[in-house]
Amino acid sequence: MFKRVAATLLTASLTLGAGAAMAGETITGAGATFPYPVYSKWADAYQDETGIGMNYQAIGSGGGIKQITAKTVTFGASDAPMKPADLKKNGLMQWPMVMGGVVPVVNLAGLSKGELHLDGATLADIYAGKITEWDDKRIKALNAGVELPDTKITPVYRAEGSGTNFLFTHYLSEVSESFAKTIGEGKSVAWPAGVGAKANAGVASQVAQTNGGIGYVEFAYAKQNDLNYVTMKNKAGKFVAPSIESFKAAAGNADWKHAPGMYLVLTNQPGDASWPITGASFILMHLNVEDPAAAKRALTFFDWAYSNGSDAAESLDYVPMPANVADMVRADWKRIKGADGQVWK
Repeated sequence: MFKRVAATLLTASLTLGAGAAMAGETITGAGATFPYPVYSKWADAYQDETGIGMNYQAIGSGGGIKQITAKTVTFGASDAPMKPADLKKNGLMQWPMVMGGVVPVVNLAGLSKGELHLDGATLADIYAGKITEWDDKRIKALNAGVELPDTKITPVYRAEGSGTNFLFTHYLSEVSESFAKTIGEGKSVAWPAGVGAKANAGVASQVAQTNGGIGYVEFAYAKQNDLNYVTMKNKAGKFVAPSIESFKAAAGNADWKHAPGMYLVLTNQPGDASWPITGASFILMHLNVEDPAAAKRALTFFDWAYSNGSDAAESLDYVPMPANVADMVRADWKRIKGADGQVWK
């Protein structure tokens, strides 16, 4: 699927479309693995068009926040938005670049894709270690007529600080008071049981290798690895499958105009067709930049992606940002300044 990076999905540091670019023409960033498939596709197309490449370290949202805070990259990427107070403290601004869905995936022989049905409370108890067998009566109650194996459940979780982890635990905390009190939400939490894996790609790989395994990944990773996904019961009480349509249904509730610092979490949204674990992936940049030329290169790429990247995003089941939101973000970029004034005009 990806011209130059298909074989490197499991690595921690990825060079996206930078083969022909000189070092001074390369955009540097680090962070979330959730948007990696679409960022890599955009970067390939952008390099073909402009000759400018991107070096993006897909190390997880926690790592991306650390690197942009330390000013070792031009931009950071996180699926866990920073709160306005933290943005102000660190001299940062953030904006949503793309939206998508976090999807539970399973390795259960004999079940077709989407055949397994779960609700949020049951999923929370699986990850809390309260439900340990696939033929548990609570899972059976949600899957009448489905032959469930008496196989041990092996939860697979993110081993590093992760925005995907934040979205997943934020959702589980919303739908389970017990989960919220005992495990809680965050980029990193103390899981009581299971196996840790690094990055979305690592979780997908671990589930594929584990009979009875369950994990959570951005939908593109489920499709790329041909994993069995779960049909989830949403806030409206409807069972929905993961798809760009159900992600769009949830994303349609986003009110970016009235979100201070563009802090917005899209899990557990209303609507019959809404996927319950939907989220945005954010870009972080400093308001006062030490290298205005590098900042402008990055902003020019993101501007191009807003204008030209929708088809590529949708081909991978991501939801592009609406044009009015992109325009609002572009206007906000005028706050980014170098020593000689505005970077973006």
